[in-house]
Formats: sequence, C-alpha cells, structure tokens
Amino acid sequence: MSSFENLKLSEPVMKALASMGFEESTHIQDSTIPLALKGKDVIGQAPTGTGKTAAFGIPMIEICDNSPSIQAIVITPTRELAIQVSEELNKIGQFKGIRALPIYGGQEYKWQMKGLKEKPQIIVATPGRLMDHLTKQKSIKGNDVKMLVLDEADEMLDMGFIDDIYAVMEKLPAERQTLLFSATMSPEIKKIAVELMKKPHIVGQESKKVKSPAISQHYVEVHESGKFEALCRILDTQCPDLAIVFVRTKVRVDELQEGLTRRGYAAVGLHGDMDQQRRNSIMKQFKNGKTQVLVATDVAARGLDISDVSHVFNFDIPRDPESYVHRIGRTGRAGKSGISITFVTFREIKLLKLIEQVSARRMERMEVPTLEEAIEEQQRKVIDSLREAAYGEDALRYRHLAEKLLNDNDSVTLVSAALTMLIKEPDKTPVVLTEPKQGGKKKGGFRRPRK
Repeated sequence: MSSFENLKLSEPVMKALASMGFEESTHIQDSTIPLALKGKDVIGQAPTGTGKTAAFGIPMIEICDNSPSIQAIVITPTRELAIQVSEELNKIGQFKGIRALPIYGGQEYKWQMKGLKEKPQIIVATPGRLMDHLTKQKSIKGNDVKMLVLDEADEMLDMGFIDDIYAVMEKLPAERQTLLFSATMSPEIKKIAVELMKKPHIVGQESKKVKSPAISQHYVEVHESGKFEALCRILDTQCPDLAIVFVRTKVRVDELQEGLTRRGYAAVGLHGDMDQQRRNSIMKQFKNGKTQVLVATDVAARGLDISDVSHVFNFDIPRDPESYVHRIGRTGRAGKSGISITFVTFREIKLLKLIEQVSARRMERMEVPTLEEAIEEQQRKVIDSLREAAYGEDALRYRHLAEKLLNDNDSVTLVSAALTMLIKEPDKTPVVLTEPKQGGKKKGGFRRPRK
C-alpha cells in the first residue's frame, strides 16, 4: 500500500478521501488510477474487498465536471451493488459537486425519473433497467458518456447479462474509455476485452484461488439434521460481531431465519422474492449492527460490501469452488481478519476436497462445541463485560440504587441474580428445517469451475 498523495489527485477528491478515512491506497488502486487518469482502458483482476470501487471511482470523479449531463456509467450485476457503488461515488464526489444515481430493477420508475431530472453526472445501474432507460424510456442519453465501467463482470456473465451489456455499449460513444473489473479471467471476459476495449492494460492478479490469509477456514462434518444445533453452538461460543449464513434456497432462508429468531438470535433473511424496500431495510439493520446474523442465498448476497463481517457460515456447502471463493470473501475485508465455517455432510466430502484442491488451501476440521462449552462461553462473556463496565466512566451512575439493594440483600445473592438475567444460556426450542434436495452431482461428477 502507498499514500494517495503519490497519485497527484485534485484537492476536492483528496478532501473527500480524508473525510472517508482513506489514508493508504491498495494495490488495485495504485495500478488502476494512474492508467485511468491517462484515458487508458483497463482490465482489473480484483476480487471483492480490494478497494476496486475507489480504483475506478476516483478517476471517474476526476474526469467528470459538474455540468448537467451524464458523463459516466457503471454497470453492476445486482441492485445492492448499484446502491453501494453510488453511495461511495457520492462520497468521493461530494466536494466537487459530482453526483451518482442508482438505477435498478424492482424500483418504481417514477423515483428514477425524479432522480434523473436532478441531472446526475454518473449513473450506476443494473444491465436490464439501464437498457430500458436507454431504449424504451429514452430517459438516459449516452451522448456525453466519457467512461464506462463494468463492475464484477464475471458475475454479470454468470447471470446472463451479456446481451444487455453489448446492447448498452452500442448506445454509447465509440471514443469512450472502458474499465472492466472481474475476479476471474474467463474466455467470455477476454472476448469483451478484444471486441469492445481499446488495447486494455491488465492490472491486478487473477484470483481463481483463495489468497486471503486473513480468512481462517474451517469445516464441520455433521449430519443434515444436526446443522442447526451446530450453528447455534458455534454462535454461542464464538459470539461473532456480524455473521452471514449462506443457504441454497429461499425456503431455507425463511426457515433458518425464523428458527434462529425463536432461539433468541437477532437474525434477518435476504432472498430474491423480497421487494426492494424490504431488502434495503434489512441491509440497513445489518450494516448498523442491529441484527447479528444475515441468512442469505448466493444471488441475494452478491455485491454486498460490509466491512465488519467477522464470520461466514456455509450452512449449505456451495456447489462449485468459485461460489465458495465469493462467499468467504464477504469476511476478512479491509485488512481485518475473518472466519469461514463450512458444514459438510458425509455425501459432500468429495465436494469439500474439490474446493480445497481449486483453492490450494486446506480447511481445518472443527468439532461442534458441547452444550457445556457453549454455556461456559456465555458465562465468561458476561463476566468479562461486567468487569470491563466496573472500570468504565458510567460505573457509578447507579451507585445509590446499588447501595439501597445491598441494604436489603446480601451481595452474593444480588450478583447471582444479575448473572442469571444477563447470561443467555443455549436455548433448546425445537427447530426443524426442510431438508434440501441432494444437489451438486451432475453427469460426470461435481461441477468444476469454468476454465
């Protein structure tokens, strides 16, 4: 990492980066920004969590002026990512008067039309809705676009957006600058580079393998019927700050979220059948720490950028190694450490071995904590919290109440009662989940990653 000072950025952008707490630039930013500022096309091979939004966002803000025309477009695979990217671009452009507007499916057109009337300089959009505005609605004009960014291009190709991407590019000026970011370098990505980019510079490193020592990777061998209890025991002993639990189906999201809530955990679920208002509300709760556990499907969680996720649980093991890489990449971000824990049934051991082979990283076997260990950990956590509070600034706030209680009761009885109220011992409320259909095997064995 190096300082942003070395990149010779404008004063408004430097002021914005300082207000955002950015001090050192990442490798992908050091590699991308100088080239982009010179007008070069760039392919950035960068997984999520490496600072790629700022890598293209900083030069994008630098080349835009505050005239009322659309000068840059970012295409993203999901609505969540569109919202997150636009938020960061608005922060980077806050002192230069540059504004970004997210455009995505699932949101009413009237709100998007209202936003467009305010003349943003940057549009961050999902492919289908962007194409609709460019062609049917004719509410977005691409004549003044100087820069196009394809963010998480491999995800967009996997989701079948390739035709929309080509159609959008045809509506933009041929002399535009194009930046493409992808975690992998598939033949389809190379085809886009050859056909639609001008001698692109390739920066970063291909990331088909898990190269994140900050993520401690574990697996738990467990029967399908024992997964829920195993998850609860681990939550009780490891006490994650924020955790994402990945499952395969929408039904599993609803069932697992309901089960965790019944057991007393602050859990929310996220899947594709939810309307955008509900999804935004759930993500706001999770980001703000009002809920501890987010249960999600792969599609629903694509593009999530939350820096404080400490644990990722693969409640249902992903069917291919690339999905595993994307899932665990939700933790260990921004230089922080993270833990991934994968639940594996006997039938899924071969799939576990395939993931280890492709990622070139062995997962450590983890035993499910016993009920006694879970209780001991909850007790230790509360006692540590009490001791810490005893030396805090607010420790004497209720001293008069404490003295009054001690006049009528002995101290041991009072402390014992307080611990009884504070300690959350493991709940034994019965929870039954619908077992998923056996997946993962196709003709010729497990699905291997794209070559």
